[in-house]
Amino acid sequence: MATYDPFRDLDRLASTLLDARRGGPRRMPMDLYRDGDHYVLSADLPGVDPGSVDIDVDGQLLTIRAERTLAAGDDVKWITRERETASFVRQLNLGQGIDTERISAAYRNGVLSVTIPVSEKAKPRRISVSTDDGHDVIAAHENAHESTPQPIEQ
Repeated sequence: MATYDPFRDLDRLASTLLDARRGGPRRMPMDLYRDGDHYVLSADLPGVDPGSVDIDVDGQLLTIRAERTLAAGDDVKWITRERETASFVRQLNLGQGIDTERISAAYRNGVLSVTIPVSEKAKPRRISVSTDDGHDVIAAHENAHESTPQPIEQ
């Protein structure tokens, strides 16, 4: 037998009211790291239908949108309902040195993984310096200017 806890109900009501005032899309927690020649973004999207996930790139701006909907019949009598429908959005400024044409994504177990490759132009390369007699005597390394993708705070 369940016991009535007025504080739990009051806390749930306060959370609902405060969340309703935010009135916009919710943020999704994410991690971003570099692994060799690509960046990996992992974002938590529990309960999100993979068909609702939308990822687009406009110039150097990457935008991720997703919706969580809860299906239930019209004649359902709720006993408790703590899970909510929600819209999620996250934007990142990719900066220079990113190959926006080869960005890929996968959704598994409630986690969206986006792979963001570094462009060939931004990868370090070796430049040979030759002398008048045609022999290579110096090998220089060039590090192209690169920038790390940066989340945009909303």
